[in-house]
Amino acid sequence: MLAITARSPYALRALTELARAGGSGPLPMAEIARRREIPVQFLEGLFATLRRGGILHSQRGVKGGYSLARPATEITVLEIVELLEGDLASEAERSGPIWSESVGALRAVLRATTLAEVAEREEREAGASMYYI
Repeated sequence: MLAITARSPYALRALTELARAGGSGPLPMAEIARRREIPVQFLEGLFATLRRGGILHSQRGVKGGYSLARPATEITVLEIVELLEGDLASEAERSGPIWSESVGALRAVLRATTLAEVAEREEREAGASMYYI
């Protein structure tokens, strides 16, 4: 019915790394994979789909790598998930109203959350120090 595979969380982690890097230029895929602990070969497949979907821009050469094709404020989590997983609502509609409503609520949250917001949340959480007495 509703299938969100590991592809979406991994892609979101990698794209968050690009969003946090800002406009510092393209990041090499190997660097993104190392920072986010994602297998490079797995990331290659994700990035190919995201590039074709208009989320990423790739640059070849010595200073090459990947950057966001649009501002992080314009990319929703729903767009990323449905690009990788397909339309989340299609199967739910055939399964009945409760499933359709549930998926509708999920889609609303994902649609309302931008990549920039995910990066900001991550930054806040990373900056929140834990003190133990």
